Amino acid sequence: MITITNHIQNNMKQFIIIVLFCTIGLQSFSQDLMDILEEQTTETKNYTTATFKGTRILNGHSVENRKKGTLEFLISHRFGRVNLGADELYGLDQSNIRFAFEYGVTDNLMIGVGRSSFDKTYDGFVKYKFLKQSTGKKAFPFTATLFSSLAYRTLKDFDPENEPTFSQKLSYVTQILIARKFSSAFSLQITPTYIHRNSVKINDDPHGIFAVGVGSRVKITKRISVNGEYYYTANPLKSIDASNSLAFGVDIETGGHVFQIILSNSITMIEKSFITESTDDFFEGDIHLGFNISRAFQIGNKKKKKLKQIQNSGI
Repeated sequence: MITITNHIQNNMKQFIIIVLFCTIGLQSFSQDLMDILEEQTTETKNYTTATFKGTRILNGHSVENRKKGTLEFLISHRFGRVNLGADELYGLDQSNIRFAFEYGVTDNLMIGVGRSSFDKTYDGFVKYKFLKQSTGKKAFPFTATLFSSLAYRTLKDFDPENEPTFSQKLSYVTQILIARKFSSAFSLQITPTYIHRNSVKINDDPHGIFAVGVGSRVKITKRISVNGEYYYTANPLKSIDASNSLAFGVDIETGGHVFQIILSNSITMIEKSFITESTDDFFEGDIHLGFNISRAFQIGNKKKKKLKQIQNSGI
């Protein structure tokens, strides 16, 4: 009887020891697994998306580009000043329009061409995103995009014998768009800008103008945001009573396009014009109602290519 009791006690001791070792082993394995998962999470790099909802904050460009293979048709309108009164239907009797085609060559490179009724100007641009805000491994705090454009003025407001040359009708713009998405609801962009005119109206007008823009987006709902934008010009034109460009607006996303409603003291819609040639005072009631509306089209058989890649991978 004593022998059986001792045998049971020995077995119980062995069982307890085995349970303890298994418990310690499982705890150690669990801790090692958590460490591995944390390391993998840290090594994952996540890029920030939708810093702004569209390619424009309001008048000016945002850091965003269209995706590869996407063609965007953009129509922009700016009406006359709202303080013109009822006779001019609060500015709606007057109108300035620009339409453009913009294309995503790659996810980071976009090109575009447009035509404005103001000064009958044709313009083209190249836009390249060279830095991306990210979290995780090697996190980066902001997104940066390089923007460069050329504008050609074709308005015939000169005497035939004094017609400017092709080169004299050209203007150039270079910008670095630097933006950070601080949260899902708030984004901020700073835009150092240089504008060059090959010809000027008077000798006191600078050929090269330096400016800096500030733009922001505050998300209200999933599809609606409120935006603001301001450009300060360091050395404005002397031939006109120039004002700094100011704009407020609302972004409304509806399926395949973003609709923007804008209030601004600028009636023009390309950088060389609205940054340097605005003459109205927003706080004196010189406000132009306007809108930007865009429609995106996918060029190529993106879905078919994706399906083919899946089939080739054996999934």
